[in-house]
Amino acid sequence: MVAIVVAAFAGYFLWLRDSSLVAVTSVDVEGVESGERDRITAALTRAGKSMTTLNVDAASLEQAAARFPTIKSVTADASFPHGLRIEVVERPAALVASAGGKEAAVAADGTVLPGVKAGDELPRLEVDRLPGSGRLEDEALDEALVVGAAPDELAPLIRRVREAGDTGVEAKMRGGVSLRFGTGDDAAAKWAAAAAVLADPEVTAVSYVDVRVPHRPAVGGTS
Repeated sequence: MVAIVVAAFAGYFLWLRDSSLVAVTSVDVEGVESGERDRITAALTRAGKSMTTLNVDAASLEQAAARFPTIKSVTADASFPHGLRIEVVERPAALVASAGGKEAAVAADGTVLPGVKAGDELPRLEVDRLPGSGRLEDEALDEALVVGAAPDELAPLIRRVREAGDTGVEAKMRGGVSLRFGTGDDAAAKWAAAAAVLADPEVTAVSYVDVRVPHRPAVGGTS
């Protein structure tokens, strides 16, 4: 008898989870600020309304979001019986990359954001090749990771970023100081190390700060 009851309940639940009785009819999309807001909201709303509040298909939402490079991730929270809230985490533009007369906004992780308008205040980066989609590659990716991780206070001070042989990615700052990053790995920690050196009141002059090993920065041309 117990087995029969359990089987009946399980069958009822399996029927109910995809039933119109719990179909999603109201979708609230939050966190979208990009220029494609209307298209993103419409695509995620369509995907959400194909579900029920007892059977939220995360893979379908991710598939719908994958069409938009500005979206980093999506999560959903159902509200029984008919509501669904979709939270979007975006990749904002962190820099502008250009090559061959073309330019595109690029996120901090090196993802190209075609069609996204970038403000004039963002750092500019010259690259050898600018892909139409996906991420920048090789040296350009390392350079983008460095620029994208720059703190808000220091990003406007970047004059030029380039590969500089053995020292890897080098950012030339206003005032003439060079910051040596090596690769784009741990770029945020490297920027923090560079900022600590530049803010040190005992350092009155410096020509470069080497933060390839962020916990042990090296300086040159100091007094």
